[in-house]
Amino acid sequence: MVPETSQWMRKVAEDPNHSTWYIERFRAMAARGDDLHGEARLVDAMAARGARILDAGCGPGRVGGRLHELGHEVTGADVDPALIAAAKEDHPGPEWLVSDLAVLDVRAEGGERRLFDVIVSAGNVMTFLAPSTRGDVLAGFAEHLAEGGRVVIGFGAGRGYDFADFRADATAAGLTEQVLLGGWALEPFAEDGEYIVAIFGR
Repeated sequence: MVPETSQWMRKVAEDPNHSTWYIERFRAMAARGDDLHGEARLVDAMAARGARILDAGCGPGRVGGRLHELGHEVTGADVDPALIAAAKEDHPGPEWLVSDLAVLDVRAEGGERRLFDVIVSAGNVMTFLAPSTRGDVLAGFAEHLAEGGRVVIGFGAGRGYDFADFRADATAAGLTEQVLLGGWALEPFAEDGEYIVAIFGR
């Protein structure tokens, strides 16, 4: 079944320049020397050397590209072909895939589902999904998680996905809550805070 169109691709349909604006925004920030690696630092601290990492909703490759530089085996997936093209251009090395996360099914050459030590979804990805697909996306994360692996998801408040609803959806999808933070720099979590970073196991 074809999933409902994501909020992100609706934006692209309304404004064909949206993806290019987003790509160039982060290229300009990188050129200025802005710190763009907060998410990658946290994930790297959680992962063994050479970990298998899925960057889910990778955009133009900012997080996954850095994790690859740090020595991890990275696969990135995003629904927007323009963002994947930019990831391949700016961050060669990882495997970059065009896929809606609601139907993501990463397979090895032998046909078996690939499992990851860490799945990271940063940059408000969860709020850019079609609401009807949120449960499917979270269940897919659980299915792609290796034994002892962890899922790390971060997004901001006020974007149409209540933190409590998100946590309930994650539990229903088979994920077990381990740590809640208020940001990628280990800020404390508050229900009425501006941001959530949630770490789950399976």
